[in-house]
Amino acid sequence: MIAVVGAGLMGAATAWQLARQGHEVTLIEAYDIGHRHGSSHGSSRIFRRAYADPFYVRLTGQAYEHWRELEQDSSTPLLRTTGGLDLGEGRDPEGLAAVLGAAGVPYKLLGAEAAAERWPYIRFTGPALYHPDAGVLDSDQAVATCVRRAVEHGADAWIGVRVTGVDSLGDNKVLLRTDGGRELIADSVVFAAGAWLPDLHLPVPLPSLRVTQQQVFHFPQRDPGVRWPILVSKDEAMQVFGLPSGADGGPLPAVKVAEHDRGTPTTARTRSGVVDPSSRTRVSGFVRDRLPGLMPDPVAEATCLYTTTPDEDFVLDRRGPFVIVSPCSGHGAKFAPLVGAMAADLATGRTEPHPRFRLQRAG
Repeated sequence: MIAVVGAGLMGAATAWQLARQGHEVTLIEAYDIGHRHGSSHGSSRIFRRAYADPFYVRLTGQAYEHWRELEQDSSTPLLRTTGGLDLGEGRDPEGLAAVLGAAGVPYKLLGAEAAAERWPYIRFTGPALYHPDAGVLDSDQAVATCVRRAVEHGADAWIGVRVTGVDSLGDNKVLLRTDGGRELIADSVVFAAGAWLPDLHLPVPLPSLRVTQQQVFHFPQRDPGVRWPILVSKDEAMQVFGLPSGADGGPLPAVKVAEHDRGTPTTARTRSGVVDPSSRTRVSGFVRDRLPGLMPDPVAEATCLYTTTPDEDFVLDRRGPFVIVSPCSGHGAKFAPLVGAMAADLATGRTEPHPRFRLQRAG
């Protein structure tokens, strides 16, 4: 028996991967599926191949294959290809192009004038990298799909059940106690609780995890017929990402724009849920200055949580019967079904943790 605690993107994907392999699985979620208390809610997340680190470029290729496997297994479309742009000196479009080229990933490097001709609704101040494999993921649908398919493959799902105690038993067994009085004995437990991970008081030393509240804003398109790519822009002033909105953006076509950094330190329990007005001002200013194809006043906004490691690498490690999963740092969503496969392999003892993802990093 393998228990998975947390049914966000990573936990739901882990339960799906384990169940489809024929393992006995119990998925435990403190809230409803698709709740707004963590990091996985919302209908739009970025999928991109553009990383300065070849290691993550390779992982994006593997993740893409797992997304298509999930779509095939569930008969549900989840990843929509839009193409992606990287802008600004801080993103180093030329350097990213070299990394993608070495990995065999399609790309095109354009000067500001050529880019503006192709995307006249975006203002370019320098070269831009375009890679056609980027796109948008429906996070809410992905979570619901993974949970549904996990159950259809034989998993048990305890929804609205909070884990309140974790006890190590003999023979590498684990006793999980819950707020409803239910108990479960498992051979291994995957903890994929996101920002809630520090609150579980696990008998495993966790790395430094910084939890911040972020805010996202949805801006209506001036031309509803324009097909927007995803974009990542970084300069000395700020780092911003944008992508076509899903249902969160309202009835009109919109683009979701947010700062990647400058989140407010918090915890999962104490977050305010109130949008920072200074972030709204900065992001609206960016839209007004750099994205003329959008109206500069947001029609919808929301908060979410980032859980960030100091080096922004993920945590995917096993200690005894405990598997710790924290693939966040603001860029983990695109890897969800791959992370599920990696966590499943750790839980079943098929593989060792990757050195970069260990709880205590080398060096």
